[in-house]
Amino acid sequence: MTIAYRNSILIIGNLMFTIPKMINRRTKNRQYNRVVRLFLILLILGVSDLAYGQIGAPPVDSLKADSLRKVKDRLKPTAVPVSQQYDFRDLVHDIFTPHKQPDSTKKRSGITVIPNVASNPTIGSQIGIKAVAGKVLGHEPGTLLSVAATSASITTKGIIYFYINHNVFTPGNRWNFQGSLVAAKSVSPDNGLGIGNGNYSSPADIILSDPTRKAYGIHSLYFNLREKVYKKIAKDLFLGAGLSFDIRRNITTNVGDTVLTPYKVYNERYGFSNSGYSSNGFLFNIEYTTRDNQNRAYKGVYLDAGFRINQTWIGSTKNAVQFNYDFRKYFSLSSSNPQHVIAFWNWGAAVVTGQLPYLELPGTGRDGAFRSGRGYLNSFFRGTQFDYTEVEYRFPILRNNFLSGVAFGNLQTANDRLGTKIFETWQPGGGAGLRVLFDKTTRTNLCLDYAWGKYNSKGFFLGLNEAF
Repeated sequence: MTIAYRNSILIIGNLMFTIPKMINRRTKNRQYNRVVRLFLILLILGVSDLAYGQIGAPPVDSLKADSLRKVKDRLKPTAVPVSQQYDFRDLVHDIFTPHKQPDSTKKRSGITVIPNVASNPTIGSQIGIKAVAGKVLGHEPGTLLSVAATSASITTKGIIYFYINHNVFTPGNRWNFQGSLVAAKSVSPDNGLGIGNGNYSSPADIILSDPTRKAYGIHSLYFNLREKVYKKIAKDLFLGAGLSFDIRRNITTNVGDTVLTPYKVYNERYGFSNSGYSSNGFLFNIEYTTRDNQNRAYKGVYLDAGFRINQTWIGSTKNAVQFNYDFRKYFSLSSSNPQHVIAFWNWGAAVVTGQLPYLELPGTGRDGAFRSGRGYLNSFFRGTQFDYTEVEYRFPILRNNFLSGVAFGNLQTANDRLGTKIFETWQPGGGAGLRVLFDKTTRTNLCLDYAWGKYNSKGFFLGLNEAF
């Protein structure tokens, strides 16, 4: 996989110098352009086969003190208007209808559809279809972009996954609706509780905390229905409430009933069945957002914090109260080109009282979009208390925004209920990636990332839109 990645990067690097010529619609050698552009599409989709499966021009942010004046001096051109940007749809148009002049008066659809292709040791090889959509509802100034996504896929290991999610703002941002629907025949990795170390007093403790991070597979039928409704109470500030139903049935492990795994040790200690559970609760949240775009923000702040209260009288296996938070901040580093962005993310959760099922504990990739922890498999680290921090630098590569790049680093910490407390031990991860502009009207990107962490954990990660 590493050799394939290096070869892909070398090819893409060479293409960076030729793409500006390829995308000039007025070039004289149209036949040559069609061949080269078709090759670029195949290259992009080919790289995604190696990926780990996981999902008017804006005002610029002029800071009083530009922390990258040297970068700014080299970027004399102003921000590129949307009409002069080049995305995947333009590429497809130039290949299949090169002689047809684009209709500038026709409003483009905000829906992007791509194959959902992925591969990793847990799910095998995956094929499916994915679509994302973005639209500003109504005509009131300041209304935020509403986004939605859906995907259906199947893998060579028999995993079937379908989801729909949405984040919708009504005109004037008076109401915000956030929700998801998931139905899956899934496999969940089991790498133990905690952050990779602990105080062990018994063989079961060692299995539960699993300092070697040995991977087991947990197979189940999974269903999720979640909906939150937020009401605007002040400028950029919302109060919300909702419900979430997380149900797993027919749970089995890939090592049978006789081998002790972290999942089984946890269930025995905290009174859960090995075969299934329900985690149903009420959601109460506060949200503050000033992001200029939900898909790829150049500036602004996002904060969502609140409580989840699981109750047996609405079908939950056990009562529990969990506090969760999600904070994001975006800094545009250049007034001449706002796409130079430093993005900061802090996400976490903690069980305040009661017990959560093992597979519902906060951990790697357990954020709302399942995008945290690039460099590790989903739930590689988990605990009843978990905190995740990431910083990412985003930068343009081509002036028309068709290609851009990122570099990122992250840290995770968790408790293990065996003596290790949260914030005592941190596990790092990091990587870099390429962005291909799929829809310039909604800033929808195809994200190709290579990331690595500890315990020889590494790989490709594919997604639509930024991780945060």
